[in-house]
Amino acid sequence: MEESLRIRRLEEVPSAIDFTARIESRNIPAVIKGCVKDWEAVSRWNPSNGGLEYLQERAGLCVVEAMLSSFAPVFYGDLRSHERVPLPFSAFIRLCKQRMHHAEDGSGAYSESERTGLLGPESEHDCKPYEDAPQQIYLAQVPIISTENEERVQLETLREDIQMPAFLEDKSLISVNLWMNNAQARSSTHYDPHHNLLCIVSGCKQVVLWPPSATPVLYPMPIYGEASNHSSVPLDNLDFSNYPRAESSMEYSQKVILHAGDALFIPEGWFHQVDSDDLTIAVNFWWQSNIMSCISEHMDAYYLRILLRRMTVREMNQVLPKASSVEMANTKRHACKLLNNGQVDQNDKDLDQASERKDLEGKELKQETTLHELEPVAVHALHELVSLVHSHVNASEQRQPEQSTSTTDSALSVKDKGNKVVRVHAFRLEDDPVANIIWTLPPCTLQRVLLAMVKSFPRTLEALILHMLTPVGAEVLTRKFEEMDDLITKEDRNRFYQVFYESFNDQFAAMDAILNGKELFALQAYKNVLDKNVGVDWGGPKPVV
Repeated sequence: MEESLRIRRLEEVPSAIDFTARIESRNIPAVIKGCVKDWEAVSRWNPSNGGLEYLQERAGLCVVEAMLSSFAPVFYGDLRSHERVPLPFSAFIRLCKQRMHHAEDGSGAYSESERTGLLGPESEHDCKPYEDAPQQIYLAQVPIISTENEERVQLETLREDIQMPAFLEDKSLISVNLWMNNAQARSSTHYDPHHNLLCIVSGCKQVVLWPPSATPVLYPMPIYGEASNHSSVPLDNLDFSNYPRAESSMEYSQKVILHAGDALFIPEGWFHQVDSDDLTIAVNFWWQSNIMSCISEHMDAYYLRILLRRMTVREMNQVLPKASSVEMANTKRHACKLLNNGQVDQNDKDLDQASERKDLEGKELKQETTLHELEPVAVHALHELVSLVHSHVNASEQRQPEQSTSTTDSALSVKDKGNKVVRVHAFRLEDDPVANIIWTLPPCTLQRVLLAMVKSFPRTLEALILHMLTPVGAEVLTRKFEEMDDLITKEDRNRFYQVFYESFNDQFAAMDAILNGKELFALQAYKNVLDKNVGVDWGGPKPVV
């Protein structure tokens, strides 16, 4: 977990200025100890201190919308996993009292007489959805205040028992809600589209949080679904074969335990999963963030494109991590061993030092490079590339006898009769031997290898680019070209590309092959971004990433 994403823990309630500057603006969660300990609700609603009687007397006549789930104690946000049922608040309070009674005397389930008479004869019809399993009821997000829809407010009578924290007084409040469970309850992993301050009035909650950057490991529901802010990873009977990325989800998580009087700031977009003890009561405040309120609607499409592009580039970079100097050195030593019948060249150290200098800077580019001028690592790479092309062509020759091809370079071009050689559209670097070879070469070494192929193996080079360059290979090659461009003069750069592309029978076909492959690589990265972060399933087999 990055240090900058660590949950802040405050022993004192911050001022409005401090909260906005140090907490909210950084979009980092914060536990505020004792934030609401002075609320009237903390003393009046406490079930252990006559709180249930107080609530029944104060709001018993109200009808609330309760969450009914057969998956209890887990309550999933997907509408297909639960139903919302109207319930007299007094009926729920009586369920809580019954729960307390059984907890105190250690008895088991509700008796038949208790279930039948729990709500009184006048409410017998109302209790049918939950009379056999009271623990399947959860009061989730019951509005006490709603600035967007006052008609939805169900428990306004409890408003005077809670006080808005001073650091929220200048916020654009959306709603204040009651959360109350009579038995242990688990909420499914989800994020809120608004900033959230969760305040514990009674009981205890354990909250596990993930930053928005962990979205891929949580498999979000499709963005077009009604539960788009929920994770699709189940909390029970989890099969990692169906959710392989979720196996590392806890590496990105942080856990906090909240007691009565504590508050937790959950920034918008942070995934959280909440476990509540028996008879836990909480109130939360939702308000709109400054970021969202400052974005004009006419800019939505622009920001969407910018963010998708940024995430696509990040996905591409994750596939192609920078090779370390150690990996480079190991590649050179491996080449020397091969060239010396397994014996390490005594000039290994000199070779490493020589390869580190920028020997392309300030030097005139040689338009042709002969084999005897190549350093060992370049000879090894050239040998590997030529062998891969020959093996590929020979395999194609066996599959398609009409495409006659010899092992000599002069005859390596495949006769195109409408049956192009099928290329594997590899996306992972480790799946592509050609891309792997190119990726491990320093740009100056790769340039010499390519010039040697232009001089001695032009048709092999043509087959490599036109028939063996996968999307990841095309991306690797262009990145190496960019690194190369930074090391040489404009004149040398122009001469290199002229020599390189003129070696092809159709230089525009070579350019198209590289560009098309590069765009296919970006397209797959874009699809991965949508799959991991938006829950869009493109269908068909996906690369394992």
